[in-house]
Amino acid sequence: MKEQLAAKFRELFGNIEDAGFYFSPGRVNLIGEHTDYNGGHVFPCALTLGTYGIARKRTDRTMHLYSMNLDSFGVVETSLDDLTNRQDYGWANYPLGVVWAFAQRKCTLDTGFDMVIWGNIPDGSGLSSSASLEVLTGIVLLDLFDIHKFSMTDLALICQYSENNFNGCNCGIMDQFTVAMGKKNNAIFLDTATLQYEYAPIELEDAKIIITNSKVKHSLVDSKYNERRQECAKALAALQQELDINSLGNLNMDTFDKFKEVIKDPVLIKRAKHAVSENQRTIEAVKALKAGDIARFGALMNQSHISLRDDYEVSCEEIDILTDLAWAVSGVIGSRITGGGFGGCTVSIVKNHSVDTFIETIGKAYRKKVGHDADFYTVDIGDGARKLDTSQPFFHSEGRD
Repeated sequence: MKEQLAAKFRELFGNIEDAGFYFSPGRVNLIGEHTDYNGGHVFPCALTLGTYGIARKRTDRTMHLYSMNLDSFGVVETSLDDLTNRQDYGWANYPLGVVWAFAQRKCTLDTGFDMVIWGNIPDGSGLSSSASLEVLTGIVLLDLFDIHKFSMTDLALICQYSENNFNGCNCGIMDQFTVAMGKKNNAIFLDTATLQYEYAPIELEDAKIIITNSKVKHSLVDSKYNERRQECAKALAALQQELDINSLGNLNMDTFDKFKEVIKDPVLIKRAKHAVSENQRTIEAVKALKAGDIARFGALMNQSHISLRDDYEVSCEEIDILTDLAWAVSGVIGSRITGGGFGGCTVSIVKNHSVDTFIETIGKAYRKKVGHDADFYTVDIGDGARKLDTSQPFFHSEGRD
């Protein structure tokens, strides 16, 4: 892919002298969904799927942005003097938002840049293509403009700020943090209230992680994602009348059950119940993994999906079909929706001897039930965003359809 990126860059912007090559992963969350903005724990990992880019500084204040995945947009041209979100910029609002967020942190660029990207994260799949692009842009800016004032954690926070305030999705920190801080063959056990984290090795000697794409695209900006966040805030405010807590993540289930009636609204009670129970499930799941109890980890994944389906109501018919089908396949350790919801993907842990059966059986049944195919990706856990060594080949084809 390096050669294709370089060829497109030359075609659009001349030679590639002084250009850098970069990679930023997607992410999958194994458990801990919709807990990151509720002060709870999450357990995601970075993928070897992601976004690749080539970029170079300019001598003027113009920025040129081009996606090989979205050729119909052509080159999006904007300026450091006009850092505004515009509908006709489309996908380019994500990198532009990061430039804007750098400026908000008193880090203004002296010149613009040209950037060409290509990604192999399925669009609208819930595997954090937006966070991948944001952190990629951040890595580009740090490198091209020789910026040393920000750590990788700082960069994750800047990119989250960009998505919240420039692109209008009130996401938590999980996606950007995972993309920036990923580590090969490890998931990240992150306390989103404090940003304390530890790497936990994922040693699945006899199993694989399989992502199944429902092909139902989600858009968190357009979905009820922001509404869920507002509902949790209302539930928290009600509980704070009785309890000295900063977030729903401060509660265990016993305390929640004792005081939940102060919330009054039954819908808000369900939303808060998910936030509290999911945080507790995530803590227990990591303990199970450390103890080598993968069966318990899988059972908690299944419980997570049921809670997201029934209490948080962020699943959809197609995703529920995929999980129901997965639970019926022998050798499936656990399966759940992953990502923000309202479409996207499931993540499953499947015994090696059942992988082919899993893909074949679910593929046929899903097509029959919903009328279109699902895509399957047997994924590896990779490192976080980085500049690439241009002397090494960096593209490896992933997945199977």
